[in-house]
Amino acid sequence: MTQGMEESTEIFVDINLTVGMLNKEDVVSKEEIYTHLATIIQNTDILDDALVQRLIFSASKDMRDNSVLREIRMLAGEVLVSLAAHDFNSVMYEIQSHFRILELPNEFVVLALAELATSYVSQSIPFMMMTLLTMQTMLRLAEDDSIKAAFCLALEKFSKAIYKYVNHWKDFPYPRLDANRLSDKIFMLFQYIMEKWAPMPSSTHTLAIVKAHGTTVSLLLHREDLCEYALGQIPWLLSQYKDKEIDFHITQSLKQILSAALLYDVGLPKGLRKSIFINLLHQVCRVAEPPVKENQIEASSCFLILAHSNPADLIDFFEEQMRSNNEVIRVGILTLLRSAVNAEEPKLRDYIISVERIVKAVTGDLSVKVRNSTLLLIQTMCEKSYIEAREGWPLIDYIFSQFVMSNKTLEKLTKMNSHEDDDGEKSVQETSLMVLKTLDPLVIGMPQVLWPRILTFVVPAEYTGTLEYLFNIIRILIMAEERKKQNARESTALVISTGAVKLPSPQQLLARLLVISILAGLGNLRGIGAIGLLKTLPEIINPKLADLWKTRLPELLQPLEGKNSSIVLWETMLLQLLKESLWKISDTAWTIQLSQDFCQQMGSYSNTSIEKKFLWKALGTTLASCQNTDFVSSQVKEFLIAPTQLGDPRQGIASVLGHCAESHLDVVLKVIKAFQDREKFFMNRCKGLFSGKRSLSKTDIMVIYGAVALHAPRKQLLFRVDQDIVSQVLLLYSQCCQVLGMSVMTKDMDLQMSFTRSITEIGIAVHEAGEQWFKFSHKEVLLGHMLDFIRDEPLDSLASPVRWKALIAIRYLSKLKPELSLNDHLNILEETIRRLLPLPPLEKLKNEGQTDKDKEHINFLYERSMEALGKLMKTMVWDNANGEECQEMLNLLRMWLVSQKEWERERAFYITGMVLTNDVEAPQNFKIGPLLGLLAPHSCDTLPTIRQAAASSVIGLFCMKGIHLEMERLQDLQEGLQCDDVQVQIKISSKIAKIISKFIPSEEIQMFLEETLDGLESLNPTCTKACGIWMVAALKEQGAALEDQLLEILGTIYHHMPILRQKEESFQFMLDAISQIASFHMDGVVSNLLQKALPFDRDTKTLWKSLAENPSSSGKLLRALLDKLETRTEDDVAGMDAISVACAIHEVVTTGTPVASLYPQLFTLLLKLVSCTLGLKVPTSALSWRRRVMNQGERQQVADPCRLSTATLKCVQTQAMREGLAKESDEGDNLWSLLSSPNTHHLGVCALARSMAVWHHGVILDIMEQLFSSLTSSSENYRITGTAFFSELMKEPILWKHGNLREVLILMDQSAWDSNAILRQMAIRGLGNTASGAPHKVKKHKQIMLESIIRGLYHLARTEVVCESLKALKQILELLTDRDVSFYFKEIVLQTRTFFEDEQDDVRLTALLLFENLASLTGRRWKIFFAEEIKKSMISFLLHLWDPNPKIGAACRDVLLVCIPFLGLHELYGVLDHLLDSQDLPRARDFYRQFCVKLARKNQEILWILHTHSFTFFSSSWEMIRSAAVKLTDAIVLNLTNQYVELLDNEQLTTRLQALRQDPCISVQRAAETALQTLLRRCKEISIPL
Repeated sequence: MTQGMEESTEIFVDINLTVGMLNKEDVVSKEEIYTHLATIIQNTDILDDALVQRLIFSASKDMRDNSVLREIRMLAGEVLVSLAAHDFNSVMYEIQSHFRILELPNEFVVLALAELATSYVSQSIPFMMMTLLTMQTMLRLAEDDSIKAAFCLALEKFSKAIYKYVNHWKDFPYPRLDANRLSDKIFMLFQYIMEKWAPMPSSTHTLAIVKAHGTTVSLLLHREDLCEYALGQIPWLLSQYKDKEIDFHITQSLKQILSAALLYDVGLPKGLRKSIFINLLHQVCRVAEPPVKENQIEASSCFLILAHSNPADLIDFFEEQMRSNNEVIRVGILTLLRSAVNAEEPKLRDYIISVERIVKAVTGDLSVKVRNSTLLLIQTMCEKSYIEAREGWPLIDYIFSQFVMSNKTLEKLTKMNSHEDDDGEKSVQETSLMVLKTLDPLVIGMPQVLWPRILTFVVPAEYTGTLEYLFNIIRILIMAEERKKQNARESTALVISTGAVKLPSPQQLLARLLVISILAGLGNLRGIGAIGLLKTLPEIINPKLADLWKTRLPELLQPLEGKNSSIVLWETMLLQLLKESLWKISDTAWTIQLSQDFCQQMGSYSNTSIEKKFLWKALGTTLASCQNTDFVSSQVKEFLIAPTQLGDPRQGIASVLGHCAESHLDVVLKVIKAFQDREKFFMNRCKGLFSGKRSLSKTDIMVIYGAVALHAPRKQLLFRVDQDIVSQVLLLYSQCCQVLGMSVMTKDMDLQMSFTRSITEIGIAVHEAGEQWFKFSHKEVLLGHMLDFIRDEPLDSLASPVRWKALIAIRYLSKLKPELSLNDHLNILEETIRRLLPLPPLEKLKNEGQTDKDKEHINFLYERSMEALGKLMKTMVWDNANGEECQEMLNLLRMWLVSQKEWERERAFYITGMVLTNDVEAPQNFKIGPLLGLLAPHSCDTLPTIRQAAASSVIGLFCMKGIHLEMERLQDLQEGLQCDDVQVQIKISSKIAKIISKFIPSEEIQMFLEETLDGLESLNPTCTKACGIWMVAALKEQGAALEDQLLEILGTIYHHMPILRQKEESFQFMLDAISQIASFHMDGVVSNLLQKALPFDRDTKTLWKSLAENPSSSGKLLRALLDKLETRTEDDVAGMDAISVACAIHEVVTTGTPVASLYPQLFTLLLKLVSCTLGLKVPTSALSWRRRVMNQGERQQVADPCRLSTATLKCVQTQAMREGLAKESDEGDNLWSLLSSPNTHHLGVCALARSMAVWHHGVILDIMEQLFSSLTSSSENYRITGTAFFSELMKEPILWKHGNLREVLILMDQSAWDSNAILRQMAIRGLGNTASGAPHKVKKHKQIMLESIIRGLYHLARTEVVCESLKALKQILELLTDRDVSFYFKEIVLQTRTFFEDEQDDVRLTALLLFENLASLTGRRWKIFFAEEIKKSMISFLLHLWDPNPKIGAACRDVLLVCIPFLGLHELYGVLDHLLDSQDLPRARDFYRQFCVKLARKNQEILWILHTHSFTFFSSSWEMIRSAAVKLTDAIVLNLTNQYVELLDNEQLTTRLQALRQDPCISVQRAAETALQTLLRRCKEISIPL
């Protein structure tokens, strides 16, 4: 309820909004608004009253507004009328208020009133009197045609409403009104219009008057007093039949008047009736122009009304009009009669004889239209029982006669090559058949009309086209009679007895029906009707057949129920039925008569028709069933003497005598031999006719002998075939080949064909005899003749059927004893294949034909020849029990199956498909693998025929071996190969391969692969792709069982690689095959590939990459290689076998194979391999022969195992970085150069260790675990590698937490004492890095660590060790207190100072940084000692402020800041702070002078110490240090007190400065000059002589 209220509210809102928009001036929107409103109002049950009033007002206003478009006014009026459903009174009041007396109303007000009267009759009738009175005052005011038309329309609508009330007043909801008053007003209005307006020539209001005329006159007819007036207005209506545009409305009005007259039983005057008949007939039968269909229909309806009211007059009128020869009138009347009969008008049934008389009057009319109309009328008359029993037969006969007439006319036109009346006669023929098809013989009276005269149409040939429907009619009649017999005591059986009508005899009926029945085997309805009729006619044909046919005919019909019924089987069954029927009748005279009737019906069929061919066989079978041998002998002799009576002499007599020989072999052979002996031969080889008269030729007799042999009883045949049949055939053939008594090769195709046919039929007969003891003595001779025929055929054309027929003959001859040898089989097959497959393409062959018929014939010969060759080969192959010999015969097709010419491939595959399919059972030792590999790829060949033949052949291979496949699915896939889309073909072939491959015998896989590899080399691209797909699919399904054949298979594949590399796609499939094998036998494939010589050639690399790119095998491949590598590096020694594995891993990982799961093991083994191959050289003998021819430089590059190992490790590490297992090395690509060089290997390992992703705990811990053994390895290189790697890991706290670095620390400490400097260096580095990774371990093991590291400071021969020791000390000392290092402090300080002047920047820098750290560890014990050491070192700190290495200068500034407090020289901070605050170093001279000024004031002693130590730096190798030393000396001399100046060794100082003035560095020279001047000045000041 709530939902309904919501919908009402929505409608209310919608209408309100819509009404609100009506006040706008947009005309287009108004039209849309009114359309929308009309839809809402008509679909809404309840509207608000106020809303209805608003709508009435708006719609009425717009409807009456002359300024509004007419379309909008009409829509407004439509809305106003629709509102009457909600408030009729308000709407009527609104309209009536504008419909006032003596005022001409608005046109649309009148139209609205008219529409109200039509839509709301019940509500309008009470207002009708008022409306009519008002309207009566308005008519005289109307002048415009539009308002006149509106008044006429109103009159029409008002009359219709009143007419409805008059006839149905009881259905109205109020008391009965006086209808006469209303009709009086209608009469007045109508009278005014007819008197004043009708005479005026205006088409507009004339049409309106015509429309109003029918309803108004119909209303007035109910009044007797007004009836005469009303009828008097009809002539005016009829007189308006002149304008095609209004004719329909005139007829419509006339129909209304006639209906009303019939309703009120008003009789029409005779003159008026005739006038109506004539006018209506004119509307139906217009000659000048065709009638409007709607008008014609209405006129026909009028005639139906007249047929009900005045049938006698109408029939008389029709008879009168039919006497004219006017075609149109006759067709019109026949059509009207048909409509009247079809309407089943009861009164018309009293005039059946009159209707028949009308029909008979036109049966002689030759007009096509009249004939068609007559046939259609007869059809309707039959349907509606308008056929009178005594007079009806001529009408039925007319149907058949019209079919015969049209058939003969069409044949005549065809002969004359004229198509003038072709369509008309065809229409008559089709109409005749349609009438017969729809004829119901059981309609009342029809059985008496039809039976038995309907039988007269069965036998004559001219009625053959009607037999389908004729048989059905007869069958229905007989079956209906049978039902009557069963249901009634008294028999009403149909009997064949009818006066002068000559009915067919039983033999004639049987002969006709039996011959026509042969068509049932083709699904022809005529044949099916014939056999169905036979089933119902046994009593009529011969009562003895009733029981037999009752049993046999249902059995006979069973094959027809299947979809694949065989015409041969059907023919055999019919002939068998004939034999049994004649045996059952057992009446020689009856049989003789039947044979004569068969002969009489020979002319009823064409010689090439299937009926004629069956007729010959039926005649022969009838003679075979005849017990009167004299009659049979005379008939055979008559046929031999006059064979033309059978139609085709050769085919007819051969067929008749052949079937006759089934029971009378001796009689037939005797008559033929007597005929030969009695006649003399012409020696003309071309004609070969018997003498005396034109009769049978020698070739005809050969054919007859063959047919006799084919049908002869088998046991009798074998005793007579050689002497009485074959010998005679050979004799006749040799005679035909002679010219002037000499034998020559004949090119007479008819002779060859006849001879071949005869031999084929003899071969079939002997083979079917099935007697093993019988040896066919003429086999070799006949085979020779057939092969000669084939050889003589040209290889560039196919116009002769000789090949085809000879192949068939060879097939049957080959089956006979004695058996042929294998060589004979091969020779025969090779010869036949060689003479057929190389023919040009079919289209080219067909182009030799001049006509379409010739081309069709060539196509037929081509198909039959290929089929014959396929059957021959199938017979020869599978008749052999030896599988190898079968394969040898099939191999004859190999070269044709892969031919470059697609038409040759197509033929070869067609033949192969025939050989390998259709329930063949192969010998036990027959191998399908090679054939499968040869055939399967062609499932993607260029032609759909090849593709389907290849697929069927492949399926057949497995079926013949008894392997059960998914046949339905495979057949569906095979059908899909018809598609021309290559991708679809490949997809389907792949699916077939997946289904079938699992069934290939494993022992035949290698042979299969050899064939597919050959295909990859030689076939077209699409077939090549299919080759690959099949090869991979087979290996995928069978790979697990190939372990024993693995080496042979791989060898076969490697053998094809050089050629397949030239074909990219083929090569890829070969790689996929190896990958597939590897997925099952990875270890075997890997071992095989690792035997390839180093460095790997391109093919080997490609194989490795291919295996790696296979997702299913890449993981197993890497695992297998790791296992190999681990085995080959077990003793920490690597040879070339290990290098081979590394190279293989390189190729595998390069493809992007994931290494995450094997990364720890892979990394450690490859790092081990790099270590073990450092400095290793490969002997030349280890290289492949191909590599030995390289020049020396290339050979050295190739023969570096460490480089190969490093390259592999680099590749793995790169992949690891991609997978997030490692990071970019700080050394970049230089890492790998470091790693592969013996001198820098340890640095490379350290850089490599730093690139490890330590956040992957599991990965790095696995690496550490596997690399731990390297620390104790017997290989020094490997120990260095492990120590270097772990030295970097020691600084990772996370690894100390999870790893076993405690044991590593112990081993590091031991290695720090090793004699190998590099090993010591890496061990010390590891000890130092422990400070970062495990500070607590440093404190715990400080003693052993410090001792090991300090010892390294004494390894002066290797600065790397010293530098590493200094760094390690710096790292460790940062974690220790003064008490922890007190024991070692002095030693450390002293050793550290020794490296301040080291040539290695790294050593100097590290020593300075360490010394800075030592300052914090002096404690009380060593403070004074350290201060003294500072004094000694001060000169180094000051000079190296200007070290070439900026880092050292910075370190010197830092150490000075730390050390000054130990000397109590806090005043120097200012100078140092200025030095530190400046972005650039100040000038050395200025700095030194400032420094010395401050220092001189505080401590002259230190200044003096600086002076004493500065001499050693004058000879420094660094220019900047020499310059700084001189500048410092200058500052010192300048700031020494006089006391200390006096102590100067002036001579030595002067000498040194003089020497420095010659220094190659200008800066040093200038500094020395300045210092010398300062010295001279100071000496002069204190009077010291120089």
